[in-house]
Amino acid sequence: MAGGVAVPQLAAAVSEAGGLGFLAAGYKTADGMYQEIKQLRGLTSRPFGVNLFLPQPETAAPAAVDVYAHQLAGEASWYETELGDPDSGRDDGYDAKLAVLLDNPVPVVSFHFGVPAREVLDSLRRVGTLTLVTATTADEARAVERAGADAVIAQGVEAGGHQGTHRDVPEADGSGLGLLSLVAQVRESVGIPVVAAGGIMRGGQIAAVLAAGADAAQLGTAFVAAHESGAHALHKQALTDPLYVRTELTRAFSGRPARALVNRFLREHGPYAPAAYPDVHHLTAPLRKAAAKAGDAQGLALWAGQGHRMARELPAGQLVEVLAAELAAARTTLSAGGAR
Repeated sequence: MAGGVAVPQLAAAVSEAGGLGFLAAGYKTADGMYQEIKQLRGLTSRPFGVNLFLPQPETAAPAAVDVYAHQLAGEASWYETELGDPDSGRDDGYDAKLAVLLDNPVPVVSFHFGVPAREVLDSLRRVGTLTLVTATTADEARAVERAGADAVIAQGVEAGGHQGTHRDVPEADGSGLGLLSLVAQVRESVGIPVVAAGGIMRGGQIAAVLAAGADAAQLGTAFVAAHESGAHALHKQALTDPLYVRTELTRAFSGRPARALVNRFLREHGPYAPAAYPDVHHLTAPLRKAAAKAGDAQGLALWAGQGHRMARELPAGQLVEVLAAELAAARTTLSAGGAR
């Protein structure tokens, strides 16, 4: 949700309806994040969270990025723009963002792409912030617990957007576990609360992950089409457009495995995109911006989980209420079945 979807209006609407709305700070500056937190606090007095990306080590030789840039030259010509500078955002202001969150504590902070240092988690706890960290395997979940996080987010391979793997290993691309199996394994591996994430679009699916051992569920793609979502209109429409029949994990847009609807850009460039995050993200950013300006969904990063065809274009608060009603109905059905 870091590509502009999780705006303050969406987070506030979710929190006001009884969920826990999140702001995505992965691609924000520290000041940009602070301003959005300030705006969100003006919209709701309820708890909310902020998500951070952990800084990533160098994962590819500059030559590999240069080759990819050469292969993207035709895209730049087509969209009449320049490619971005791959070195422009390696320092994403992570330390500055942490300083803001320690000076102006928020209820919850979650982390993606690895495990923060124990000192970071301890310092957030001292200011009253709960911490969650994404894991895609049971081993990663155990590392999250050892570091001292309050809860682990078990992210199944069905999830839209970036996989939160702790080590970006190309040979493991697409080998992640399905959510129900992952939740069961993580539940047996750790003693901290487990939040299930990945492809959840209905209340019945929330009931399923809770039955599998999760303590809560996290939904992303389900809210991309919400009225308050900051997603581009083309992105919202594509979720249920029959033109996009499947999703795929790709490095084409950012250099890290992320699930998106299969469009022309993904098909043409995914097979040879290097493992180079965030270099590729910054390299392709002007292309994506130009594609959006041109109204061309075939050049956008259409992040989406495997359940994207079940997206519902509703106000976020109403969607939370619908999901809660579906969850209650599913639990009633499960209880009735167990009583027979």
